[in-house]
Amino acid sequence: MTDWVPGDALGLEMPAHPAALREGGTEFLTRAFRAAGFLGPENRVERIARFDECPGGSTGRKLLLSVAYGQPAPGLHRDLFVKFSRDFEDPARDQGRMQMEPEVRFARLSRMPGFPIATAACCFADYHAGSGTGLLITQRIGFGTEGIERHYDKCRDDELPEPLAHYQALLRALARLAGAHRAGRLPAGVSEQFPFDPSKLTVGERAPCSAAQLQRRAAQYGVFAAAHPGLLPGNIRDPGFIARLEREAPDLARAGEAIRAELRDQQDSIALCHWNANVDNAWFWRDAQGQLDCGLLDWGCVSQMNVAMAIWGAMSAADTGLWDRHFDGLLALFAAEYRGAGGPALDARRLKRQVLLYAALMGGAWLLDAPRYLQALVPELGQVSGCHDPRLRDNEMARCQLQMLTNVLNLWQTQDIGALLAAA
Repeated sequence: MTDWVPGDALGLEMPAHPAALREGGTEFLTRAFRAAGFLGPENRVERIARFDECPGGSTGRKLLLSVAYGQPAPGLHRDLFVKFSRDFEDPARDQGRMQMEPEVRFARLSRMPGFPIATAACCFADYHAGSGTGLLITQRIGFGTEGIERHYDKCRDDELPEPLAHYQALLRALARLAGAHRAGRLPAGVSEQFPFDPSKLTVGERAPCSAAQLQRRAAQYGVFAAAHPGLLPGNIRDPGFIARLEREAPDLARAGEAIRAELRDQQDSIALCHWNANVDNAWFWRDAQGQLDCGLLDWGCVSQMNVAMAIWGAMSAADTGLWDRHFDGLLALFAAEYRGAGGPALDARRLKRQVLLYAALMGGAWLLDAPRYLQALVPELGQVSGCHDPRLRDNEMARCQLQMLTNVLNLWQTQDIGALLAAA
């Protein structure tokens, strides 16, 4: 196990895990905050008042840290969040350590004056590419205090007050960042720091499915829908729809490369974006005019991408009713905000088509497998009568798999994704 490594950007030896940070203590934090420009040379970290492990997330170890400074001042955040790229005790989580490299670059970028969206203030960020070891220390967001709403869990939108207003805030934030990038309002070199590389726009490798595999998964979904009718809306467990899905899903094998090419080649839609700007990766407050606004957290895998991919990332876990009632309006809001921030004008029909096609790709690659995952995640699934059963609702992975699968198939049924695939 590595204890300390030098960061590539600042050259400072940084701890690779919580025990090393505890050993480095206030001396390391002082050096790190000064090197990052967060703390002036005359000031220092005097005391660590809190040092608690924070569970959760798919990669790296995390801490809740509270500190005291020799010279307190506005903007010197006392309550901090610490994120390591490594988890030496969990090899599966440690495999995701490379996701932090762009996140660290983005954290430093976000310190520029007039950054177009709110992010957690960066105190220190560096990464060692040779080992995949990184450390990010930011302001800790005070959920539920000083006008900030409480934290919301993904795929629990029934607990979200005014869901539409929250998704409007998310899409405005995404569009402001993307539009500012396209307008050249971010520092020179941003496009080189966050290159557009479609081959890396994934958090896991998976070979494309064959037509036979897709047809088999659609048939297996039909068996799942018949066995668990209480978990799915009626329109996507209707036998007519399932037969249609079995006919149309194999078209993804033929159309997949054409869809990826369309997403790749639509230059007006390529911009710097958050990968997964869902409600659990945001904090919300109301501005002086009473409009809901948000900041975004957890910038792993941040890069240039087709904005349709970012829109799906933000809405993939939303309540299905939000898609049914507000999909077109949210797309129009995004396009208007993107243009207002300096980005190109987007064709509304093309943007909608690309969101739907990307959702279909995600469905074929990952989500049609959800029934199998759900049965492994919730062994007593046969006893679960509905989505509000704690055995499903309190299992984040299970409820998210189910909700995202439901959204893809609902779009397939209501938006005629099969016709889009046939034309691709």
